[in-house]
Amino acid sequence: MGGHFLATALPMFFALFAFPPQLTQPPADPLASARVLAASDHLEQSEASLRTYISENPSSAEAHFLLGYVLFREQKAKDSLAEFTEGAKYHRPRAEELKTVASDYVLLADYADADKWFTEVVAETPNDANAWYLLGRARYNENLFEQAVKAFQRVLQFHPRDVEAENNLGLCLKELDKSSEAKAAFAAAIEWQGQTPMDAQPFLNLGSLLAEEGEPEKAIPYLRQAASIAPNNPKTHEELGTAYQAHNDLLKAQAELERAVALAPDSSGLHFKLGQLYRKQGAMDSARHEFAICAQLNSTHSSNATPNPYLPATPKPH
Repeated sequence: MGGHFLATALPMFFALFAFPPQLTQPPADPLASARVLAASDHLEQSEASLRTYISENPSSAEAHFLLGYVLFREQKAKDSLAEFTEGAKYHRPRAEELKTVASDYVLLADYADADKWFTEVVAETPNDANAWYLLGRARYNENLFEQAVKAFQRVLQFHPRDVEAENNLGLCLKELDKSSEAKAAFAAAIEWQGQTPMDAQPFLNLGSLLAEEGEPEKAIPYLRQAASIAPNNPKTHEELGTAYQAHNDLLKAQAELERAVALAPDSSGLHFKLGQLYRKQGAMDSARHEFAICAQLNSTHSSNATPNPYLPATPKPH
């Protein structure tokens, strides 16, 4: 009996190796070409491809979410949010997709809603250091400085020498009137960059804080370094000009403020500062010219603030 079983079973056993079972191939990703186009920064082509696909497959949540991401990359925040809203009818966005939703709200300067969705992201993916950083930036812009401190501290737990997180921690501490701790944070962010620094912001922030505290002679070297790293940042030239003026070096102050105005000609505040400096030097015609530009810009409701284009006000694509 046993021998008969073996004689019957063994050929069947070896047949499994001679004729392996057919493995089911995973279906091809219909959005693969759109993903490749988006990853290679061909955003218009990716958008067109996705819109064609969605016209034929309107209930594809994945297509709506991917189109929402592409539109975010194109800085079309409202259109992006509309795609995520549509896709959410079919299934809930994942954490990475919610991060894009939150980033859309940053582009719209709606920091409360950005905070809400970044909070959802870190609740689902608590080890996402980038999400904690973006949450910290949102809370900073909401003036929730103590909560922002906690977010940046979480980033530093994952990346102990993260220059941007440490610099932003310093900004929060400054707003909380913790000057010594803020200066220590900016100094650490400078030290961590070594001999070839690439991020000018800690130099700018430390120099600005020193100047505010009445120490222009200490501030100037940091501000000059910031200007060397990022020569096209008008905010740096403004701060350096202010420090030179406080140090009574008016010609250098004039050169820096003129550079700032050239870089940000629509900032009424810069024209006003330069006009004040000209007046202090007795150059009344130049002063009147700057004040007239300032008045014209103010009549058109232009920004009084000096732009700082290197400040990460909006999230980078992720």
